Amino acid sequence: MPVASERCYRCYIASPGSLTCVDCLTPSSPRSVRTATPYKGIAKDVLWKLKSGGAQAAAREMASLLLPFIPRSPYSPGGPDVLVVHLPTATTRIRQRGYDQARLLARALAKQARLPYADVLARSGQAHQVGATRAERLIQLSDAFRVSSAWQVRGAHIILVDDVLTTGASFEAATKVLKAAGAAQVDAIAFARA
Repeated sequence: MPVASERCYRCYIASPGSLTCVDCLTPSSPRSVRTATPYKGIAKDVLWKLKSGGAQAAAREMASLLLPFIPRSPYSPGGPDVLVVHLPTATTRIRQRGYDQARLLARALAKQARLPYADVLARSGQAHQVGATRAERLIQLSDAFRVSSAWQVRGAHIILVDDVLTTGASFEAATKVLKAAGAAQVDAIAFARA
């Protein structure tokens, strides 16, 4: 699979470690958004099988490809705990599939990285985002997430995991509530970039 280049997720300029560039950085932006591969070819096929074909075991293979892209905490030992959190899928999609593919991916990644996983984000909305513009997604997601366990988030360095990065609007909406709940830092990681 081709490897995704290191770029700011919003403006696509080259950025070491895929850090959000100064021009795009807002209070709701993740510090970095890294992806393993472009959303095409084999990556697109694997994701389709995970999302629509019931191939839950694919999450473990995808997690192994994400492992080198986990951002390391910029804090010293004794600093904030690192916590892997998934970006929740709409409950209507979970009912259709029988599982949340982002949760499977995050749990597999946490296990392989030997980092703790916590199910601390809940999804409130059911907005169908496929085909929506960035502006439409931001409106749809303005109150789509809530933190269910603030005590786990407070002071933590969160690694937020999803399967596909499209516009980054979902990561921004989740980052906003995680920071409001006291997260010290939020970095995001996705398997593929659309």
